[in-house]
Amino acid sequence: MAAALLAGLLTLAGCDRQNIAELEEGVATEADVRSRFGTPEAVWDAPGGGRVFEYNRQPAGQKNYMITIGTDGRMSALRQVLTPENFARIQPGMAMEDVRKLLGKPAKVTPYALKRETEWDWRWLQPPNTPMLFTVVMDDDQRVVRSGSTQDRAAEPN
Repeated sequence: MAAALLAGLLTLAGCDRQNIAELEEGVATEADVRSRFGTPEAVWDAPGGGRVFEYNRQPAGQKNYMITIGTDGRMSALRQVLTPENFARIQPGMAMEDVRKLLGKPAKVTPYALKRETEWDWRWLQPPNTPMLFTVVMDDDQRVVRSGSTQDRAAEPN
């Protein structure tokens, strides 16, 4: 089972690298993006116009991509968003929707009714190759209470 999961992850990672290599900022169109990556998980309005396409690789993958399509219909940015820099932007009081727009859909959402909190987890890879888990804890008002990273023990070989 673990071997099949690893093979699937490596295939997905290989496909992403190939698809990314075929897309050039300022040249690739929305149609090019959709033909390489498929239908986005979500579409957000981009600051200053245009749209942001979310391409989620959770729960099995360790990356999430946000691809910005400018008002001219061309790709203006392609970025992998599960990074320490983006995690540092998550602050107490931040709204759930803002977290989602920054990091994409989480790998796992776990409600804790008695604590009146919900944990959102994203799997990511700390360079060079350490599997990590970034967790955001939300309160009942869907606002960030705290966040942090730990090693992803579930992703480590037995």
